[in-house]
Amino acid sequence: MSSSTGAATHTESFASDDDAEAFRRINEEWISRLFTLTDEDRALLDDPRGQIIDRGGDVLLARTDEGKVLGCVALVRYPQDVFELSKMGVTPAAQGHGVGRMLVAAAVRRARELGAHRVFLGTNSKLGPAIHLYEDAGFTRISREQLPVVNYYARADVLMELALT
Repeated sequence: MSSSTGAATHTESFASDDDAEAFRRINEEWISRLFTLTDEDRALLDDPRGQIIDRGGDVLLARTDEGKVLGCVALVRYPQDVFELSKMGVTPAAQGHGVGRMLVAAAVRRARELGAHRVFLGTNSKLGPAIHLYEDAGFTRISREQLPVVNYYARADVLMELALT
């Protein structure tokens, strides 16, 4: 796949300050455009190493062969080997080229490697293509009561999970 089409060729784990900046930039763009950045958003975006990676999670980046970051997704670890698929974003130019699908598949594989038995996520009904992508990956809808966390993002009106066991 060539980068001129906006297609990523591979995913890899977060490794540098430049990666942290790309993670922050991609997510701030879409969240600010559609919603309002919350304190919870800022905590993860401002310190992905401390808030995600050092706590046993990971941040994956979709890149072109030339190294350009086209998208990202975080895996946030919760107790009992539950992970949240969080902060998934794809640059506007790369949307519609399979980058999101690549990121979801890579995140599920990485969650398994990290010992997850369940991955959950919250999204919004405004994000129809994302919901379809998650459903295609095997995620099913759940109720707020089934979340492993209290006071989850108010904007998340669609909640989903994928059992990995």
